[in-house]
Amino acid sequence: MRFWFGRLASTMGNQMLMVAVGWQMYDLTGSAWDLGLVGLLQFTPALALTLVAGHVADRYDRARVLALCYTAQAVIGLVLATAAHQQWTSRELLLLLSVVLGTTKAFQMPTQQALAPLLVPPEVLPRALAFSSAGMQAAIIGGPALGGFVYVAGADVVYAMCALLFGAACLLMLGVRHHHALLPKAPVSLDTLLAGVRFIRQRPVVLGAISLDLFAVLLGGATALLPMFAKDILHVGPWGLGLLRGAPAAGALLMSLAMTRWPLQRRVGKLLFAAVAVYGVATLGFALSTLFWLSFAALFVSGAADMVSVVIRQSLVQLDTPNEMRGRVSAVNSIFIGASNQLGEFESGATAALLGPVGSVLLGGFGTLLVALAWMKLFPDLARRDRLSEVR
Repeated sequence: MRFWFGRLASTMGNQMLMVAVGWQMYDLTGSAWDLGLVGLLQFTPALALTLVAGHVADRYDRARVLALCYTAQAVIGLVLATAAHQQWTSRELLLLLSVVLGTTKAFQMPTQQALAPLLVPPEVLPRALAFSSAGMQAAIIGGPALGGFVYVAGADVVYAMCALLFGAACLLMLGVRHHHALLPKAPVSLDTLLAGVRFIRQRPVVLGAISLDLFAVLLGGATALLPMFAKDILHVGPWGLGLLRGAPAAGALLMSLAMTRWPLQRRVGKLLFAAVAVYGVATLGFALSTLFWLSFAALFVSGAADMVSVVIRQSLVQLDTPNEMRGRVSAVNSIFIGASNQLGEFESGATAALLGPVGSVLLGGFGTLLVALAWMKLFPDLARRDRLSEVR
């Protein structure tokens, strides 16, 4: 529960932070390219540090590593709060701190994923992941909405609240106790760092699951463009942006609660691809909408569909991976997740600069549907997977 509450606080802080940074960047520059650049600069450190982060997650106490990551994010919040209060925030500062934030997330994400299976018995892991996701989605709902409303009082107030939440997450994580197996003191080498990559390549189900997220969400995500849709198409202010950012999480929250009560049992492969297809259709609906509440509903459905995909993919990866490899496998998985989110934001910003925001999201929705069809052919074992725990 300390782990759960720590993730809750850090997720809410991160969501508030990204709402404030996105609105502030667009207010300063009015550039879709710069909105996408924020995502790219968060992703680049994760790509560079993947192998090192995975090794750290397997070698050191995972709860302590997470506590250090939350501490670094609290410092970022304080710097942004000071800059906003003293009015020396600039495009360059926001981009620089995006790199620092991406560096902390490079270590946070794989460590977080690898720690969760150590805190619950394997047989209840899928339900535990759904329960954990329910809390995270509640934070993703409340974070953007709260951030958008508080932004009216000033960006410095939002950033100060983020710093407090990250500090609370750090203290909670310091109280987490888990069995930390001491691995053999083998020297660090390229061979040990690449072990996670080799493991994934040898298991088509795992490779298909994590790469599906990369290409589907990479194309279908519209998060980076929400400031443009809110301001220029739907004509709402920061409060509307906060609600739009929280809409996918609202759908995901209800779906994760349902899966906690009624866990997935059979035909998980077919359910996975169906969820990705629904996500693509909902993205198309959002692109074509000019009404705020219709746009909210489309994002709500996309979040519910994505949650089904997330629980299935994470359960498959964790249940098919031995504990001594989870850090390195989770690090590679984090790259795919980061690419689908941060790099997806850059892709959205770049295509929006060429096609406009509506054209960019339409292209992404159609691309997501094509990816779902292609992956069913490329990874037939994944499409035919019946139960989550068939392979151990």
